[in-house]
Amino acid sequence: MKIFSVVMPAKNESVSVGQTVRGVLSLFPEAEVIVVNDGSTDETEAVAHAAGAKVLNQPYSKGNGAAIKAGLRAARHDVVVCMDADGQHRPEDISLLIDKLEEGYDMVVGARNNEGQAGLHRSLANGFYNRFASWMVGHRVEDLTSGFRAVRRELFLEFISLLPNKFSYPTTITMSFFRAGYSVAYQSITVLKRAEGSKSHINLWRDGLRFLLIIFKIGTLFSPLKLFFPISLALGGGGVAYYTYTYFTDGRFTNMGALLFTTAILVFLMGLVSEQITALMYKDKV
Repeated sequence: MKIFSVVMPAKNESVSVGQTVRGVLSLFPEAEVIVVNDGSTDETEAVAHAAGAKVLNQPYSKGNGAAIKAGLRAARHDVVVCMDADGQHRPEDISLLIDKLEEGYDMVVGARNNEGQAGLHRSLANGFYNRFASWMVGHRVEDLTSGFRAVRRELFLEFISLLPNKFSYPTTITMSFFRAGYSVAYQSITVLKRAEGSKSHINLWRDGLRFLLIIFKIGTLFSPLKLFFPISLALGGGGVAYYTYTYFTDGRFTNMGALLFTTAILVFLMGLVSEQITALMYKDKV
């Protein structure tokens, strides 16, 4: 098994970060463990350092995504494992991800089952995100928001500028890898309960809307016609339906029908132009 780096974003995780770091180092003593202290106000830094981790301190809380980016830049090894510091991710599952990665994949994501979801509402929301993202990228996305993954650092850095500083970096990097044609695999993992005293920093409604916006942004960036064509089709269908209605009621083609048809054509052409612009992103890739 290759030597790898482990990146853990941590904000006020003093009750769990030490145990998580020690668990990783006990199983993988040669691993580089980087804890990114995201402006914590408790003893996260001291606890992580005492446990044997390399600690990067953010001067203030920048968000989970910013912490991951800082950790990826600082990592020294070609393979990086991203995991949470709240005790939910088991260090022993790292070997499952690494073994899968060595089969030839570029990224392996730890997929949670329904028991690993934090409540019914979170499970339903994640199910919706998974199905919507699967349609956008044309591949099955089993767990869009999982923060437990092994990835080839060089490829991850290609998309680092796209990652949001807040939530959700897993959404962005997963969709980016799929749309760029890199190989992504899922590995079933066991998720434990959050350590007592550790609190989630995700708000379902606020961050749920943010997740949707991220999906639209990445979808537009990598496959614009997936968004523009259905909108164009809906407008064109509306134009046909309205023209049929006005033909039988007024016997003429109205301005509203013309507006719907014109808008449908413009949206479709915008999608085509966007698709060509997207292709320019890869003109320098081998």
